[in-house]
Amino acid sequence: MVRYAFHAQSRSDTLITPHPLYLAIANTTAARQHAYRELFHHHMDGTLLHDIREALNQELVLGRDDFKDKIEQMTKRQTRKGQAGRPCIEESLGVYYID
Repeated sequence: MVRYAFHAQSRSDTLITPHPLYLAIANTTAARQHAYRELFHHHMDGTLLHDIREALNQELVLGRDDFKDKIEQMTKRQTRKGQAGRPCIEESLGVYYID
């Protein structure tokens, strides 16, 4: 909220320095503020918001499958939700004990 007030409404804050990308939005302060406010004009779809929260809570990657594949290759970590429960054991590999 503090950052929005700084960038969109010119509220001064000594702890915030404008990022070069923010400064590159427009040539004047008024035009930058207008463009920055426009970024937040549209409300996020409820489904998208749910997907973002779900991914964050489960530490998963949000994106298309090809993006997830690249992240899995780079990090050697699973990026998708796994199946619930223990993995199935094939019948031929099972060991049975009889008392």
